[in-house]
Amino acid sequence: MNITRVGVDIAKSVFHVHAVDRHESTQWQAKLKRSQWLESLCERVDPGAEIGMEACASAHHWGRELQKRGYRVKLIAAQFVKPYVKSNKNDRVDAEAICEAMSRPGMRFVAVKSIAQQDTQAVHRIRAELVGQRTAKVNQMWACWRIWHCRTGWHPKATACSASVA
Repeated sequence: MNITRVGVDIAKSVFHVHAVDRHESTQWQAKLKRSQWLESLCERVDPGAEIGMEACASAHHWGRELQKRGYRVKLIAAQFVKPYVKSNKNDRVDAEAICEAMSRPGMRFVAVKSIAQQDTQAVHRIRAELVGQRTAKVNQMWACWRIWHCRTGWHPKATACSASVA
């Protein structure tokens, strides 16, 4: 068995694998537990084969693990896999679609990120969320001020002296 390309659908506890040879014929389909999938893949697939997964945070982890073992890892954004799903969506069909999408010459792949890159991305996302929350709070405060201003004529930039004079 000479497997050249493998599509892997990652889930919380079960991984589905779909592997083909250079003639595009299916050589292996399996439903594997999280604890055994990597060992099982290494037994059946020679290093140098292409392994594809949908891009997500855990896919980057598994991509690094597979690269250490000598595999070529290709991560694909989920929206690019969707057109290759042939029937009702389930994990087995998703693994087959990932394998199919990998073979397309115009496919765009996501680079496997290092831990440092993932950490930096997490910091940026957290900061963007905090900025959004701060903006929402300021808008809420201005709305309260507008309501109060209509009743009192007070302005938040006015000093205590100017407020008492007016």
